[in-house]
Amino acid sequence: MESSEIPGVIIDIINTIAPDEETDDLKHDVRLRDQLDLDSMDFLDIVMELRKRYGIEVPEEDYPKLASLDSCVEYLGPKLADK
Repeated sequence: MESSEIPGVIIDIINTIAPDEETDDLKHDVRLRDQLDLDSMDFLDIVMELRKRYGIEVPEEDYPKLASLDSCVEYLGPKLADK
């Protein structure tokens, strides 16, 4: 998977777990929780979806690395490169 595809993957997951959230105009460099009404359970659901869809394990200490779309690309890029 190309790095440019990762924001779409994250947005698709958000649309699945929180369908009422407006994701069309998300800023890539701003924390997702500052732009959306996501609680800790929603965030955990994102992590679980990454595991279910792509087999990616995200340890709890790495959760802050998924704060924004840009940081998701940076963190997930190497993990999704061969997917």
